[in-house]
Amino acid sequence: MRVLLLGKRGQLGRAFVKKLSSEGYQLVALGREECDVTSMSSVKRWLDEVKPHVVINCTAYNYVDKAEEDYATAFAVNAFAVKVLGELCVAKGVKLIHYSTDYVFDGTKGAPYVEDDKPSPLSLYGKSKYTGELLLQELEGDFLIFRVSWVYGEGKQNFLYKLLNWVKTQDILKISADEVSVPTSTKTIVDVTLKALKKDLRGLYHLTNSGYASRYEYAKKVLRLLKIEKTVLPVPMSVFSLPAKRPSFSAMSNARISKELQIDIPHWEEELEMFLPLLLPELLGS
Repeated sequence: MRVLLLGKRGQLGRAFVKKLSSEGYQLVALGREECDVTSMSSVKRWLDEVKPHVVINCTAYNYVDKAEEDYATAFAVNAFAVKVLGELCVAKGVKLIHYSTDYVFDGTKGAPYVEDDKPSPLSLYGKSKYTGELLLQELEGDFLIFRVSWVYGEGKQNFLYKLLNWVKTQDILKISADEVSVPTSTKTIVDVTLKALKKDLRGLYHLTNSGYASRYEYAKKVLRLLKIEKTVLPVPMSVFSLPAKRPSFSAMSNARISKELQIDIPHWEEELEMFLPLLLPELLGS
């Protein structure tokens, strides 16, 4: 199977490159320098050249706070580029796998969100991702859309990396206790995605590890696993005065994808215990 991967340098893209390369897929992986997803001609050229059976889109503008001002770029990458990519894939009969976010929800449900719950994003980042979902679904092609949350893996754009930097620079850590979702490893996302691909699923699914936690609980678990002694204070999100509003409870249920694939997706704590040691060289070398 020929796979065209877009966004090879992000944490999810890097995880896919490792997995696909080791499993014998015919992989062409591109970064922003090789393929600008906001350029229709650039995307079309690569689709014509590679002739993939499936495109995995790991590109995203995920600077949640910056998007409040730089919303033009957020929508260009997260929405309009996704539509163009979808149109090209439909025209060529190519399957497209795309990733969205738990930030499409406003956090007021008070229980894990399911795929049938109506999104109501609070931030421009969330709105850009939801717009991308809608534009893609309107095309009615062979698409797989996965909403993911609190993704961590190899790379610097995640909470783990930030947490370990705070450990080095702050005597007391203040972590939000009223922001709840599901820490999810790139390994889980890649493994479940490939199972869904092999079963030729299509449609919208929530893809997370199981369970949920607050940022505070997540941080405490990480520090405990790393045997790092640090004072950690639970505080409300409002303390940080961030430009973008975050949902207070955006945990999503992975029941639908688990049932479709007849699998048990690991609990976030179990996955963290297994995956964290593999990330340590990069995290501690930061």
